Amino acid sequence: MKRRTLLVVGVGAGTLLALAGGTLALLRPGLQEGRLSPAGREVFAAVAQAVLDTLLPADVAARARAIQAHLDRLDDTIAGLPPALQAEVGELATLLASAPGRLALTGLATDWPQARSADVQAMLQRLRVSSLAVRQQMYHALRNLTNGAWFADASTWPAIGYPGPRPI
Repeated sequence: MKRRTLLVVGVGAGTLLALAGGTLALLRPGLQEGRLSPAGREVFAAVAQAVLDTLLPADVAARARAIQAHLDRLDDTIAGLPPALQAEVGELATLLASAPGRLALTGLATDWPQARSADVQAMLQRLRVSSLAVRQQMYHALRNLTNGAWFADASTWPAIGYPGPRPI
């Protein structure tokens, strides 16, 4: 392939990706006004169920309440991030909320609300051990945001044996 052809293909592909990403952001944004959109909440609810797994209540109703409380704390966590990181989280949630983005970046064919925890766990493992740094970064972002928001609530500490900070 000639260098000129390669440059034209590269520019064309970049333009197509920019247009597709912009369209996705308009259709299913991951963040709206600094908070998770419904589509973003679907992504992080599925990730939370996979990452937190046995830390979540076994009762279905209690589990649903715990996930909703977690997503509210996640909104607060994201709001506390610098604007540049908020934008990156928004882009990640937007891409993962779309079927093409989810499939291309994670290989997960099932939509987030219907995905089984075992499938999301396997997807996270694939991201973790991927040879592509961007996939590893996605794994760390998803896991760290989930764990950070979950353990920000003192009521979650006993599950891991943490007694809380020592009195001063």
